[in-house]
Amino acid sequence: MKRLDHPSTAVDMALLEAVKSDDRLNAYHISLYTALLYYGKGIRQIPFHASRRKLMGFSRIKSGATYHKCLRELISYGYLDYHPSFHPQQGSRIVLTATTVPSDDDR
Repeated sequence: MKRLDHPSTAVDMALLEAVKSDDRLNAYHISLYTALLYYGKGIRQIPFHASRRKLMGFSRIKSGATYHKCLRELISYGYLDYHPSFHPQQGSRIVLTATTVPSDDDR
């Protein structure tokens, strides 16, 4: 297996720790969030563009309804900001925002 030396590995781990500790998330959420980390290179607060097709393929989510439900919940839980794009080549604008698990007051 090829070793990846990625400069944002520490950020990836911090974000994954936040996701791991959140009991509201299931395997689909975690898979989609992992895809978002991959395409966003794990960098918080920097917008990136990704298409539904790429995110669904990477996360192995087959159903559009499941994808949109998980995306909507990740947004409402404060893990990301999402601005849809209707341009066929550009992809939607996404910003990873989570740094810690939201408190019980935020849930």
